[in-house]
This record gives sequence, C-alpha cells and structure tokens, in this order.
Amino acid sequence: MIGNAPERTLHLWRWVLAIAWFVLIASLFYDPISAPWTDPNHAFSPFSDRFLALDIGQCVKVQGQCLPERVYPIGTRVFWGTVVPSGILIVLVLGHEFWRRLCPLYFLSQIPRALGLKPILRISRSRWLQNNHLYLQFFLLFLGLNARILLVNSTRWLLGSFLLLTIAAAIAIVALYGGRSWCHYVCPFGLVQAIFTGPRGLLGTSASQMPAKTPTQSSCRAIDAKTGREKPTCIGCKSNCFDIDAEKAYWQQSTQGDRQFVQYGYLGLVVGYILYYFLYAGNWNYYFSGAWAHEENQLEMLFSPGFYLGDRAIAIPKLFAAPLVLALCVAIAYYLGQKIERVYRAHLKKKNREIASERSRHHLFSLYAWLAFNIFFLYGGRPEILRLPLAVQFFWQSFIGIVSTLWLYRTVSRTSQQYFQESLKHRFLKQLKRLPIDLSSHLQDRSLEDLKADELDVLNRVLPHVSLQERSRLYKEVLTEALSQGILKASNGLNFLQNLGQKFTLKPEDSSRILKEVTAENPRILKKVTEDNQLRLQSYRDALESLIFESVKRGISVEEAIANKSPQIRTLRREYSIRAEQHAQIVSRILEDRQGLNIDRFAA
Repeated sequence: MIGNAPERTLHLWRWVLAIAWFVLIASLFYDPISAPWTDPNHAFSPFSDRFLALDIGQCVKVQGQCLPERVYPIGTRVFWGTVVPSGILIVLVLGHEFWRRLCPLYFLSQIPRALGLKPILRISRSRWLQNNHLYLQFFLLFLGLNARILLVNSTRWLLGSFLLLTIAAAIAIVALYGGRSWCHYVCPFGLVQAIFTGPRGLLGTSASQMPAKTPTQSSCRAIDAKTGREKPTCIGCKSNCFDIDAEKAYWQQSTQGDRQFVQYGYLGLVVGYILYYFLYAGNWNYYFSGAWAHEENQLEMLFSPGFYLGDRAIAIPKLFAAPLVLALCVAIAYYLGQKIERVYRAHLKKKNREIASERSRHHLFSLYAWLAFNIFFLYGGRPEILRLPLAVQFFWQSFIGIVSTLWLYRTVSRTSQQYFQESLKHRFLKQLKRLPIDLSSHLQDRSLEDLKADELDVLNRVLPHVSLQERSRLYKEVLTEALSQGILKASNGLNFLQNLGQKFTLKPEDSSRILKEVTAENPRILKKVTEDNQLRLQSYRDALESLIFESVKRGISVEEAIANKSPQIRTLRREYSIRAEQHAQIVSRILEDRQGLNIDRFAA
C-alpha cells in the first residue's frame, strides 16, 4: 500500500515519528503535565480511571488486596495501550512495508550509515546469526515480555531506559553489520511483523507484481542524483530479504524448523502473557482495569508470591512464576501446532500428496497468526477500549474480527505456485515479445501486459507455431533468469519449472535436458546466486555511476573519472562487499553501455 510512496515524503514522516517517540521517552523521566488528567476528582480528566471511580466501595484487587487509586502520569499507559497495539494492527492490515518504511527505530538505527560509517564486520561471515536469528529474536521477545511483566509495565524510568537501550542496541548492530541487520536479525518486533504479515498483509503490496529493477515494498532506497528518481541501495545484508519480497521470504522460510517453532510458539507467548495477569492477581479485573500500567510498587513485588489461586497465594516468587507460565504456554502451543499439522497433512495427502506438506503448514501458520491477533486484541489495548461508549467498543471489536478474517481468507487461499506464476509473468512477457509471430490474434484485443499470471496459457496457443529450437531457447532464458534471481530454489521450484516446460510445449526429456544445461553452464546458480546478490551488485553500480556522473558529464573519460575517485570507490566497495573481480566486471559493463549502441546511462 505504501511501497510506491515517495521516499522524501516518508523521510519527513520518519522524522516526525522519531521526534514523537523521543517526546514520549522524555515524559517517562519527567512529566509535569499529564498527571492531573488522570485525577478522577478533577472537573476535566479524560484519562482518569473512571472504571474505578463508579462506586466508592469498588476497587481493583491483587491477591485479595485493593490497589490504591492514585493520580499518575500517562506515559506508560500510552505506550502499552496505544503504541504497541497500533503497530500490530498496521502490520496485518496495511502490510509490513507500511510499518517498515515509517518505523522510527529503523530510522534511528541508520544513523551510522547517515554519518558515512562503514560496517565493521560482514554479516555473511556471521553464520550463527544467519542460521539462528529467528530463535534469537524469539528469545529476545520472550525476555521482553517477562521484563514487561516484572519491571517496565509501570516503572516509568525503567521503561524509558529500556527504550533508550533498545535504540542504542539498534544503532550498534547496524554499525557492526550495516544494512538493516537490526531489523532482520535482532529486532523482536521484526519477528512479530513476519508472523502477522504471512505471505502479505491485507492491503499490502506484492513485490512479485511490481516492475523489474524497481524498489519493492520496504527495500532500502535513496534518491538518484542523476535522475531524481528512487533507486535501491541494497548491500545484501539478508538473503531472501523480507523488505525486498516478503512473500518470497515467507515461502522459503515456511519449510524451516525455526520458522515453525516461532510461528506456533508466538501464540503461546500471547496466551501466556495475558493469562499470567489472572494467575497472579486472582481475577481478570486487574488486567482489564489497566491498573498494571501505573502500579507504584512493581519492583518491590519481584519476590512476592507469583500465583494467587482459590484465594490462596502460592509461594513461588513472581520473578520465576512469570517466565514459567510463558515458557509452558509456548511449549504447549508448539506441541499442539506440530500435532495438528501432522494430522492435517495426513488428511491432505489423501487428496494431493505433492502439495500436502506445504499446504498443511501454511494453513496452520495462518490460523495460528489469526488466533494470536484476535486474542491479543480481545485483551491487548482493552483497558483503553473499555473506557469508551459501548457502541464504540462493539464497532472496534467488529472491525478487528472482520479485517483479521478477511486476511485469513485471503491468505489461506494463497499458494507458492501462484507466487511463482506472478513472479515469472514479466519474464514470460519479455520472451513472448521476442517471438517472430503476430500475437494480437491470440489475445482477444488485449495487450500482453493485460494478461494475468494464470492466463499465460496463451503460450499453449502460440508456441505450437514456433520451432522446437526457438521454444527451447525461450524456455532456457526464462529458466536461467528465474534461478539466477532467486525466484525459485532447488527445494521448491524445480518441479514447477519442469511443469512450466509443458507450457512451452516441450517434452519432459527436453525440459530435463535444458535444466541440466542451465546448471552445467552456471554451476553456482542453484546454491549461491540470489536476487539479493544481483540487487547488491546493481546498487553498487548505481552508486559508482552516481559518484563519477559529474566528471563524465564534463567530458572526462570513464576510466579517468574512476581513477580520480579511487578513495571513494574503495569506501563504496567496503560498504557493498564488492570483490575486485566483481568491480572489474561492473566497470566493464559501464564502459560497454557508454561506448555501445545501448541507452547512454550518463545522458542528462
């Protein structure tokens, strides 16, 4: 939805949100303004706990004791009751790219890059982080929820310190690894975004349907000095980048055990977090009142009884009780998810063995995300909603139920095959345009661009009129491009591509022969060459051309301009992790484009 929004406009909005966030953090340390707004005896107090003031004999009890109602600053309440739920709602409804392009934490994490600092380490050399980042993000989310229950729910200075520490950590990670390494590998909310996005948000854009060689979704981008247009600035910090193509990342992660664990375990975190308030206080009134957001003695209760059941306190310290409940709920949710998935897969195998594994996991992932979203909004943010008129409460809960169910309906019907078809559409069309025949008679007064991904069976009507040699060449070009740009991996795409051969009216043995030719001619194509590497190389070329643009425009040769800018070019090579042979190849292509008959990239 926001993928095509101008970068200049969003940059301004990131500034606004970052400033607002710092104002909120500052209010957690010093707030002389908002406390009177919570006074139930004040003539105008829109943030008072009126729920507690309806009856003088009514109170919120924690383990049988009434909590005193006091005047309090509203910083913690605004953060937990408004900011956090808003982020989750935005991700599911508007798509992850809406939040990622506006996120103030991402904006602040890019300070090292804005200052011209280069990454200290290469993320490609941190194999542990690359292989285990989902577990790390889940663990940090687990720690964060425990810290919220035990320390920062209502202790304002601790919450402020926690947020400042998070900002410092984001800046440090990006200074260390560059790119969006914080968002991809460490940020706990990055994990939440992946869970609630699934293949795509309800109103999110689809990278597979966007024109080739354009910035997609929330990909890193900048303004080109030559053209004034946006260009990608990817440095390849993440393979199968969530910000370049969220759906591609989803399908390629869905088969992994770590994604299965975090997808099912997250529902357990949501349930465990909410359930613990009841187990601790002995009633639901404590949670729904929102009193936990302004308790004054939260730190003093760390070693008090952590459970209160049947009007009896259980002498397990709160410090240990909260992690125990969350861990137990995660384990149960993960176990049930695996069990249900296994039974459901066996059921689907009776209908279609080939798609049973992917379909069963995708459906369970979607259902678990839908349940987590609705359970969260049944409780999360509820203390704020309960203070509104009943009609507004009904409208809000209806809205949550409708948008989440629409997302579920739209998501469960999605398949990786549909994604592959959409991703290959532009490559199909490019090859069709090269055919030496008139296509208009086969398109029923439509242009090639009007064809939908599932309408490409036009190939079956066109290609019989083309020679076997020409069909084989076209198929080989589509196959090579799809594999080299990471659209399909050996694990989930080769069967699809072999079926694709049928669209080119090729025999199975011809398809297999061409596939072997492609892999023989490009031995690394199935293992290491990805779209992210291609985008990184293209981004480096764009940056290099921008660097020498003014010199070439004044009539200096490309070779001389590159020689004059050698210190800056060395810096660029470190930033984009460009090897000497890659740099030489890119310079060679620049020279070819400059001197050949193709479009002059340096034209004013």
